[in-house]
Amino acid sequence: MSLSGPGLWYATRAAGIVTLVLLTGTTALGLLTGGRVSAQRWPRFVVIELHRNISLLALAFLGLHIVTTVIDTYTSIGIQDAVIPFLSGYHRLWLGLGAIASDLLIALSVTSALRYRIGHRLWRLVHWCGYLCWPVAMAHGLGIGTDRSEGWVFLLAIACGCTVAISAVVRGVSLLPLRN
Repeated sequence: MSLSGPGLWYATRAAGIVTLVLLTGTTALGLLTGGRVSAQRWPRFVVIELHRNISLLALAFLGLHIVTTVIDTYTSIGIQDAVIPFLSGYHRLWLGLGAIASDLLIALSVTSALRYRIGHRLWRLVHWCGYLCWPVAMAHGLGIGTDRSEGWVFLLAIACGCTVAISAVVRGVSLLPLRN
């Protein structure tokens, strides 16, 4: 098996796109959960569990994205480049943003797993960084992604942006005080 060639390149691209879609879903659900949004068909506990499960799936696809990028010998991207921002000479800015986004997602996952041991205040502080993770990941994908000029990828990016924006508006409206 070759550690270079189109197979790993396709896997890296696909895993990156799927990660962005899943990260969009978890960000939108996180916004809705934080705003205490619920409905009869979607009680709050369902939204919370969906948020957690999609987050874990996003983490798995992020891992796949990183592994396929690192083992592909076409580019010289090491594991340190995926973790330490702005270290790589290959597209330093865009790869650095990807490292920041992945570090934030890992920090969110670890602190969520340890939520009851570290306390609600620290967990919440780290979780607020999640709102930075999504736009940084989006910038990484649009900056370094080889498919960014494809029409369907551009439309997918717009759909992801609209999803997060609508969720933010719904959360904002849900937090407004009710007037009689």
